[in-house]
Amino acid sequence: MSAPTHAPAPAAAAVPAPAAPAGGPTARELLDFALETAADADTVAALPLDPQGRTWIRLDGPAGSEAWLIGWPPGTGTGWHDHAGSRGAFATARGRLTENSLAVRLPSEGWKSLELAPGVDRLRHLDAGTGRAFVEHHVHEVLNESPAEHAISVHAYYPPLPLIRRYSRSGPVLTLEHVERPADWQ
Repeated sequence: MSAPTHAPAPAAAAVPAPAAPAGGPTARELLDFALETAADADTVAALPLDPQGRTWIRLDGPAGSEAWLIGWPPGTGTGWHDHAGSRGAFATARGRLTENSLAVRLPSEGWKSLELAPGVDRLRHLDAGTGRAFVEHHVHEVLNESPAEHAISVHAYYPPLPLIRRYSRSGPVLTLEHVERPADWQ
């Protein structure tokens, strides 16, 4: 394991958050949309499910946001990532999702590897009908840990995703692996 190039300060002294993107829906409004859409049986039923890989359909989100209906086969997940400068929310429509996240604001650029301080890990379980909102540069991974059942969720972001940064994690060390642009997933 390589030595980290930067160790963030404890959460209380983390990098200050930039101003939220102007206009558009708030994180709470994105969560309300995700919860409402996750409760729409016809929308959820329209998603084709694949036993081997995640599936998705792009949805019209509120007020210029980007939204996705995503199917999660048993045992699948996203890996560690962030949504750059987009705020967002997601809600579970079917099954149960697990979110591992970091309760510290990381620098948005200028680093390749960080050693995380103890106590920054957070764990959430989101059953059908529940969700969560998050701010810009939120680093997390989402998993369907069920050995047998698909999960389905609704995700919404504003502004529409400019990029996704993918990370690997080895113990306390988080390493930036690559950056995806919209053309990579649309």
